Amino acid sequence: MQTNFLSQQFNAGSLAENSTACPANATICDGTSCVLTGDNFNQTLSVVLSTVLTIMLALVMFSMGCNVEIKNFLGHIKRPWGIFVGFLCQFGIMPLTAFLLSLAFNVLPIQAVVVMIMGCCPGGTASNVIAYWVDGDMDLSISMTTCSTLLAMGMMPLCLFIYTKMWTDADAIVLPYNSIGLSLVALIIPVSCGIFINHKWPSKAKIILKVGSIVGAVLIVLIAVVGGILYKGSWVITPKLWIIGTIFPAAGYTLGFFLARLAGLSWNRCRTVSLETGMQNTQLCSTIVQLSFTPEQLELMFTFPLIYSIFQLLFALLILGGYRLYRRHHVKTNTDIEKTAQKEDSKSSAKINGGFISDEMK
Repeated sequence: MQTNFLSQQFNAGSLAENSTACPANATICDGTSCVLTGDNFNQTLSVVLSTVLTIMLALVMFSMGCNVEIKNFLGHIKRPWGIFVGFLCQFGIMPLTAFLLSLAFNVLPIQAVVVMIMGCCPGGTASNVIAYWVDGDMDLSISMTTCSTLLAMGMMPLCLFIYTKMWTDADAIVLPYNSIGLSLVALIIPVSCGIFINHKWPSKAKIILKVGSIVGAVLIVLIAVVGGILYKGSWVITPKLWIIGTIFPAAGYTLGFFLARLAGLSWNRCRTVSLETGMQNTQLCSTIVQLSFTPEQLELMFTFPLIYSIFQLLFALLILGGYRLYRRHHVKTNTDIEKTAQKEDSKSSAKINGGFISDEMK
């Protein structure tokens, strides 16, 4: 199942010749990337942090659910135009972009496959947190994440079958349906609880939402840092994958936004679709890669999911910063409108009262 990759691009003899490019304790090295031996500390750290991050993620999704209105959420399900646009972006634009980037940079077949796997993954839950901070449509964001994760069980095998035929057999890629199912459960249950809280106790839901949004922002950064610690021995990798990892999320954000705008969606929904398109479930991609390939194959590309996650986070923060600056200078908040109205009222009353304006009204 996996030997067809090795026959095309991997020469065992070249490992020893280029071993000086990697650390002395590297188990595999070909001069372009290397794999370090696992140690007990890293394994223990991985288990502990995975447990903590899973609990934190559930709490964050619970808080995001507190911003979802049942009526609006069901409205998106009954009239799924926004979800359909997101579906086209998720399983139309992203796989095609991955395919074109792989051809354009002429990467090795096994590297092209991992780029394709990333392009076929559903949206990640981090997009819900960023969508909240850019005033996106949270009802659409949650429904898109849920639907893309559910549809991934059928769309991922289909997209991989269509696009990877020129590089490998579709049967060589192992899809962890149990992981996809767990991701779906970890998304639906906390969000459903949050929706219920928002329906029953709206005032308490607002408090939970504020706390959860801050925790979610910290969690996104923490995941990136943890990934860097756990994969510390794999940063020496072919420049082509670094370039693709930079362009790919940026293309997803941009194309998702413009397609949503062409479809006639409102600006806040365009921002939502853009984030849902560009932010992929990188953890799922890493799981698929580790299940599908041998260590000899992994050394050529197994850090690509981490590279993608770094740049998708970086571009998301740039989008957030740009939106906040735009909102500060071009969009009046309710408080600004109230102050302007009060100032106009004071000026009109000043004309009646002989031109007197109090200091408080200036």
